[in-house]
Amino acid sequence: MTTTEAGAGLPAEVPAEVSVEGVADAVVTDHDRGIHGYHHQKDEHLKRLRRIEGQIRGLQRMVDEDVYCIDILTQVSASTKALQSFALQLLEEHLRHCVADAALKGGDEINAKVEEATKAIGRMLRT
Repeated sequence: MTTTEAGAGLPAEVPAEVSVEGVADAVVTDHDRGIHGYHHQKDEHLKRLRRIEGQIRGLQRMVDEDVYCIDILTQVSASTKALQSFALQLLEEHLRHCVADAALKGGDEINAKVEEATKAIGRMLRT
């Protein structure tokens, strides 16, 4: 049996003798190397977080300067949306990287990662 016959989309470096079930053991992913899903966009994420940090500092300044309540609330809303957007991006990267890696490996690991992601989504929905 060839790699193509064993399963479409398998990495070319997997020997033909390896069964589909054994592919998870043969493939080394970024996750195995300790690289998180957000790693490839780390600079962009830090830039976004610095911008959000600036928004929060702006809120402190507004309170210190006795700015009108509604204007402060408008800025709070914008800051909250920025954090939610960041969280959603991070969640997407977690699903694409960590959960996908666990799915490749199968077993109890996929169940644990799905439960972990589900709880994170629940926390995000409560905010």
